[in-house]
Amino acid sequence: MATEAQETDYTLNNPDTITKYKTAAQISEKVLAEVSKLCVAGGNIVEICEKGDKLIEEEISKVYRGKKITKGFSHPTTVSPAAFVTPYTPLKSDEKESAVELQAGEPVKIQLGAQIDGFGSIVCDTVVAKGDDAQDVIEGRTADLLLATHYANELLLRLILPPGLLTQGTDEEKAKAAAVKAPTQSKITSLLEKVAQTYECNLVESTTSWLFGRNEIEGAKKIVIAPGEGTKGEGVPEVGEVWGVEVGVSLGSGKLKQFEQRTTLHRRTANTYALKRPTSRKILSEVQKKFGTFPFSLRQLEDERDAKSGVIECVRGNVFRPYDASGDKDNSPVARLLTTIAITKNGITKLGAPPALDLDKVKSDKKIEDEEILKILEQSLARNTGKSKKNKKKKKPAKKAAKEGGDDEDEEESDDE
Repeated sequence: MATEAQETDYTLNNPDTITKYKTAAQISEKVLAEVSKLCVAGGNIVEICEKGDKLIEEEISKVYRGKKITKGFSHPTTVSPAAFVTPYTPLKSDEKESAVELQAGEPVKIQLGAQIDGFGSIVCDTVVAKGDDAQDVIEGRTADLLLATHYANELLLRLILPPGLLTQGTDEEKAKAAAVKAPTQSKITSLLEKVAQTYECNLVESTTSWLFGRNEIEGAKKIVIAPGEGTKGEGVPEVGEVWGVEVGVSLGSGKLKQFEQRTTLHRRTANTYALKRPTSRKILSEVQKKFGTFPFSLRQLEDERDAKSGVIECVRGNVFRPYDASGDKDNSPVARLLTTIAITKNGITKLGAPPALDLDKVKSDKKIEDEEILKILEQSLARNTGKSKKNKKKKKPAKKAAKEGGDDEDEEESDDE
């Protein structure tokens, strides 16, 4: 009698799962670093996106060779100018859009990601496009924006930690800490708003962190910061989960408006629909083969002109979900960060993350003084498992860093998933 094949464990309990996530994350971080170098004044956005995608493909080809697993993009390379909130990925075939270049001093959001066997890591960083006369130290309102985003991100990561997870002491003390309820999403928004307002900024409306899964970057749970009308978060982060954690901060109101730019970023849904047009069926087949259910840009498809035509029916039939171009209602500069994390019994592991902000090169006359926030920032992200990193630089406590502008990055990570 034939035995039933054992079902594969795709949870974090399987070491292969975390290895695939980390491999995808390493690729994402490596390409992010290279794309950041290209984001200078005069840089052509389409060309930067194309180079980023090529780098992802090159790095993906080097791993899991000969293995019968899917691998590729979890997110195309997108480069979003100052006021954009959503990822921006213009087309070469659009004459006006293909000519857009980065301006000196504007905050640029770079978002991209790789996936191995359906385990995707997406990262987003905000960099300032340097001109010929760029200074080593960033000051003024741009510094306020970067610092507000940095500390809001650090705060959110700590608020996501399940209560009592890292508590030391007696069993009674651990049980008491674990019994504390996780902060509500309205409480999370309230605390993050205090950070943003310290730097005279505002949170970006309806910025959403999602539960990740295999072939899924928008799971059943989500945290919605500064929710707009008709939007709300669902669920609480738990041990054993992977999340894409995002923050967005604006120098303006943070309210959103839809931009006139063409929608070029889409994602295949689980819905089926009898497409009538040959071009629609053609691009659906191409998307299923190349990208599965992960986001893609129309410029990544074989024929941009067919893609622009065929996508209309795919969206109308709800086969594709469009990510419309939107940005700050006041056209004010926006900064965003996105980190892919795993929540384990030892705390948070940053699977894929933007590089730490160099606080010695970002100076503001504003500082966080709220004791509740400073106390949370002082908390570790993960338990020290006794495995030290080589050449680990000693860090200032977060509380002191937030007050003085020093380096507060917590580099502890869980080694025991």
